[in-house]
Amino acid sequence: MDLQLENRSALVCGGSSGLGFGVAEALAREGVRVCLLARNLSKLDLAVERIRRNGGEAQAVAVDLNDLGAVDMAIEQVVAAIGAPDILVANNGGPPPINAVDFDPSLWHRQLDAMLLSTMALVNAFLPGMRQRRFGRILMISSTSVVEPIPGLVLSSALRGALANWAKSLSAEVAADGVTVNTLMPGSFWTERTETLLLRAAERSGTPVSSLMAKEQAAIPVGRYGAAEEFGAMAAFLASPRASYVTGVLIPVDGGVLKG
Repeated sequence: MDLQLENRSALVCGGSSGLGFGVAEALAREGVRVCLLARNLSKLDLAVERIRRNGGEAQAVAVDLNDLGAVDMAIEQVVAAIGAPDILVANNGGPPPINAVDFDPSLWHRQLDAMLLSTMALVNAFLPGMRQRRFGRILMISSTSVVEPIPGLVLSSALRGALANWAKSLSAEVAADGVTVNTLMPGSFWTERTETLLLRAAERSGTPVSSLMAKEQAAIPVGRYGAAEEFGAMAAFLASPRASYVTGVLIPVDGGVLKG
């Protein structure tokens, strides 16, 4: 199916690896000019090279989303690289694992900037152009923890929940202007973050990583981790004109884990 995305432009946050790269790669295959936003310049360069090697058009901007001042500077660089984006993929790296009783105000403030306020700043910068052009796609890459909090990941659960509710409110305000706002809730995908969390869990529990992997995959109805390419395909559809009647929703991409 032709997604009618050729000659569109997209900003993909966290686009150097994992699910963010999966989304960027899928969009580039559809003819979208993509700009990848992430902290690690060497990873960004590798991601851009890979997309270009496969015939896509990609640029990169290195920025730390913890620093709102740096986000403002990055906005100018994004526009210089690809113009005002038609598609904004808000995808922030997961915060460190903590429990609800572990109160660290400075950590909460840093993650609030990185996960919530930085996304709001990007939307605030690019939304007016989307509304004026009568086309825009805003995708929030979140987590199933929005619906079912994950033990030990309270920062992620709380802040992603706040962002999902903000996105829902925003979707109603801009729907008549041709702009859709949706939240994707990935379940267990095999990414660098998944591997990191498994290694930490194995170290804490003394359980082999292979055993933890088997247990996690057994709890997924499809019986395996998802692949970033599968997630990218769903995101590309939602970013396209084909999905113009889909807005304001939370969509699980989790292999059937969520029951409600």
